[in-house]
Amino acid sequence: MTVTVRFFAAACRAAGAAEELVTVSEGTLLGELVDSLSVRSDELSRVLSRCQFLVDEEAVSNHDVVLRPGCTVDALPPFAGG
Repeated sequence: MTVTVRFFAAACRAAGAAEELVTVSEGTLLGELVDSLSVRSDELSRVLSRCQFLVDEEAVSNHDVVLRPGCTVDALPPFAGG
């Protein structure tokens, strides 16, 4: 299945793109997606470790959320020094 990942601010710079489609297995957890993205570079790993995530525009407080086919995941790093 595919999910859309949108990167904002520092996450966009670290990922080298504002958005991408990522293929994951059925039942993939948000944390597993983040882990798979984090291995791309140390900078992306650092930024993602500080991000708040939205899944289909809803804030999630843990990474145990099961991703649904076609969902959108937003990676939002802290803004304004937060």
